[in-house]
Amino acid sequence: MPRFFVDHAFRSGDLLSLPDEVTRHVHVLRLQPGDTIVMFNGLGGEYSAELIEVERRAARVKIGDFRATEAEPPYQLTLAQGIAGGDKMDWLIEKAVELGASSFVPLTTTRSVVRLAGERAVRRQAHWQGIVRASCEQCGRNRLPEVAPAREIGTWLTGLSKEPAEGELRILLSPRATYHFNALPGEPPAGPVTVLVGPEGGFSAAEEAAAAHHGFAPVGLGPRVLRTETAGIAVLAALAARWGGW
Repeated sequence: MPRFFVDHAFRSGDLLSLPDEVTRHVHVLRLQPGDTIVMFNGLGGEYSAELIEVERRAARVKIGDFRATEAEPPYQLTLAQGIAGGDKMDWLIEKAVELGASSFVPLTTTRSVVRLAGERAVRRQAHWQGIVRASCEQCGRNRLPEVAPAREIGTWLTGLSKEPAEGELRILLSPRATYHFNALPGEPPAGPVTVLVGPEGGFSAAEEAAAAHHGFAPVGLGPRVLRTETAGIAVLAALAARWGGW
């Protein structure tokens, strides 16, 4: 059944005009009056809705019953990612949403190929948030992960506490780490999890030291060096299998 995100406070029985973007999707899918769709607003749960009017430039629905359906993993995970070049970042965010990431922090680092600032940074953030919405529509999540504004890694680390809170887990992926992924806890921690991944060229030694100073445990994934768009996804998939996030 088609699923659509609409930023609106739904109530059963309400009549609602769909936003232009959703209306375009209705036309692409060739939906007709009487068809049923699913709608969610990113705050949890979903509503059934019946299309009651489909015109060339407009569509209206009648909101149906609420369902407290969730597809969230039993942990809160932030992916702090060195901004990848080309379309790698788009792909990475899309797949990380499918794998249960709760939020994203795009980071500029010493070896970053892509550097964002000003209006360009604002546009990219909005673009990535749109990818999050589309991925949630596809994969069945009803809570919308947030993409934070892009920031420099040193500024971001300075805003964190020097020590993780009780139950919190901070992971730094590093090919130089001696601590192996398999040594991580077998159960999800009680607090939030943050996975820190470098860009194409990886983190500098100074950046890794700064992360360790803020409580990030350097963790390795084995003898092979993974690409930036592979590393975070591999960890998210492994943690989902390990901690019951599927």
